[in-house]
Amino acid sequence: MNHLNLNCTKGKLKNGLEYILYQDKSIPLVSVNIWYKVGSAYETKGKTGLAHLFEHMMFQGSENVAKEMHFRYVQEAGGTLNGSTSTDRTNYFEKLPANSLELALWLESDRMGYFLPALTQEKLDNQKDVVKNERLERYDNQPYGLAWELINTNLYPEGHPYSWSTIGFLKDIENYTFDDVQNFFKKYYSPNNACLVVAGDFENDNATNLIEKYFGLIEPFDADYKPEITYPKLAENILVEHKDNVQLDRLYLAWHSDLIFGKDDAALEVAADILSGSKNSRLYKKLVFDLQIAQDVSAFQYSGKFGGQFMIISTARPGINLDQIKKIILDEIKTICINDVTDKELEKSKNGIKSQFVFAMQNIDTVADYLNHYKFHLGEPNSFEFDLNRYNSVDKVSIKSAVNNYLTKPFVELRIISKG
Repeated sequence: MNHLNLNCTKGKLKNGLEYILYQDKSIPLVSVNIWYKVGSAYETKGKTGLAHLFEHMMFQGSENVAKEMHFRYVQEAGGTLNGSTSTDRTNYFEKLPANSLELALWLESDRMGYFLPALTQEKLDNQKDVVKNERLERYDNQPYGLAWELINTNLYPEGHPYSWSTIGFLKDIENYTFDDVQNFFKKYYSPNNACLVVAGDFENDNATNLIEKYFGLIEPFDADYKPEITYPKLAENILVEHKDNVQLDRLYLAWHSDLIFGKDDAALEVAADILSGSKNSRLYKKLVFDLQIAQDVSAFQYSGKFGGQFMIISTARPGINLDQIKKIILDEIKTICINDVTDKELEKSKNGIKSQFVFAMQNIDTVADYLNHYKFHLGEPNSFEFDLNRYNSVDKVSIKSAVNNYLTKPFVELRIISKG
């Protein structure tokens, strides 16, 4: 897999901004991808959702770029752009024709260095309304929309950085002040709390000069706050029943699991795939095909910097009691704890994960994001082979051990049931 060992150049400006350059001249495009080391995990009680609000605010203009013009400049150059917020980080990215690299770097540097002078109460109020509506549409008024929040507030102790959802609680969103937003920016949106990736068709010297030109004079803030990593445990199973405007009842089971890139993280991902990753997977075959008591079932390992959770979700067919589905899920987990998975299951799952990985590498945007992902979590952007080898080294013993370590422990059981 030598083609996964990418040739990158790393550098750091005097103000602390780290950058990674990866040349790929196969297509005349360039991807600019910046990660700020702040996500919803860095918020505090009463101020949840600020990281996500910032993803919106950063498109509202800066000192030299008027409101809405960031989008317009990129789109008129034939490019695309977006941003996203997770529990652990916030990122912003553009993909443009190669000759527009300077435009993307100027735009990103202007909002990093000169966002606050353009901030107004009107812009804040406007985006608070946008986020409130997003919260109502995607969470409060969406069937099953509160599931993730209900699980996290029960799985994690109060105050844990993962105990609230990324969008934040409605009351907190309504109460953001101008000072909250200014202080959040000064705490996290600093060059020494960010990493910039440029990937695609460019010359290294030119990119280095442009990064220095646009980012070099930005003053850094004191940006070193990190949440504590704790390892919460449930003393007993927790049952949550939530009546919702849904047609079909749905079961969610959630266990504490390993951190991202932890010892059992890859083995749990493979176990999740064996349970539900294809139509021939254990739970899908039993629940959906053979017994026909579920509409669907999915299992996944969701791991982050400050916690991990293993989830199994299944929607019941009309008239089916969720107890039936729960029993089969728990029985299957018990079976994996006692008996080895088969060679065929293991090989199929590992090959599937590997091919997804290699397929993702065909996209320059994804490569740029992976470089930042690895830099953030592992300290080394060129960790593609290391990551792939985690899955290559998963075997029957490590799967059985991982499932025993986590999925035999107490869990949160959420039932979303029809109001009717």
